[in-house]
Amino acid sequence: MSAYYEPLGGGRFRSDPSCAGPWSADDQHGGPPSALLAGALEATGSRDDMMLARLTVEILGPIKIDEVTVETRVSRPGRRVERVEGTLTQAGRPVLAASAWRITRTQLSTPLPEAPPIPADRDLEGTTNYLGSVEWAPISGRFGEPGPCLMWTRLRGQVVAGEELSPLQRVVAVADSGNGISSVFPLATTWFINPELTVHLHREAVGEWILLDAETVASEGGVGLASTVLSDERGRLGRGAQALLIAPR
Repeated sequence: MSAYYEPLGGGRFRSDPSCAGPWSADDQHGGPPSALLAGALEATGSRDDMMLARLTVEILGPIKIDEVTVETRVSRPGRRVERVEGTLTQAGRPVLAASAWRITRTQLSTPLPEAPPIPADRDLEGTTNYLGSVEWAPISGRFGEPGPCLMWTRLRGQVVAGEELSPLQRVVAVADSGNGISSVFPLATTWFINPELTVHLHREAVGEWILLDAETVASEGGVGLASTVLSDERGRLGRGAQALLIAPR
């Protein structure tokens, strides 16, 4: 995998097969398109004195391994706080919508909890879809084992060909995997699909590795919640959350 998307101009991108998720080889995992839209939101009215502190992505339907189009705008300009919005469309149909708040940076230094070291062990090497586009280094728990999971992750390539990965894209591309690594039911028998992803950040990520400390809770009635603490090698940087549809396959 070199990049999830090839730019075609005019906000259009061609999707790579490495975007495919675990549910279908024809449908994209939520991570790559969320990271694509997050990068576009960052670039919209970009200001060096601000950072994106909250991103919510709404998954409006299946996203095929095909061409997608990105549109963004500043919906609420501000001196200290502003809001940006974006949409990902496919064949004229909205498939992803996102909104984000940017907040002015200030000079503030606080101690952070230390992150555990990155283990040498790697999981899921050799696969060709989204799972193979990420290096997975588990500390506790792993794919296919129900329960909480603590796992280091690193993207193997770019989100957009020819463009450097931003710290936000590194986080968003893997934050959508919190429910997958901490599932409470087997993938072969149960859907646990998230119609949304919300990421809160209190600082920008540093380095290539992102740590996911994920836990899924499911209640009677088929609704679940996956919560993920996000860290890098310097320590904690934010949190992700996903509402879940849980049902028999």
